[in-house]
Amino acid sequence: MTEHFSPKSPVKLKLVHSSDTVQSSKPKPIPETVAFDRKELSTILNVYGRQVAKGEWKDYAIDMMKDRAVFSIFKRASEMPVFRIEKDPKLRKKQGMYRVVGHAGQVLKRGHELHQVLRVLDGDIVALR
Repeated sequence: MTEHFSPKSPVKLKLVHSSDTVQSSKPKPIPETVAFDRKELSTILNVYGRQVAKGEWKDYAIDMMKDRAVFSIFKRASEMPVFRIEKDPKLRKKQGMYRVVGHAGQVLKRGHELHQVLRVLDGDIVALR
């Protein structure tokens, strides 16, 4: 391996020959996304289905990000969500990783168990075990 200085820039360049061993850095792990599992989705869709049957809600969206998962509920497809059900694992040991957020951004309920948190939206929730 030889070192070379370019006359145009003060940056130090290194030439590497194919016979030299190059220490490569470990590849960065792909960031995992937070998602709702099957049981959580079943509980959320149970509440959602009842409200759709009543004519209250019309559409939903699911977003899975690095730090949280969000189930957004809409009255119409073209407007802002009426409610957001969020799962944030960073808050698991603090105030609970589940929360329901209203249309203005206010936290309506938060907790450690999803079925308890969803009671703010529908009081007839039965916990799926």
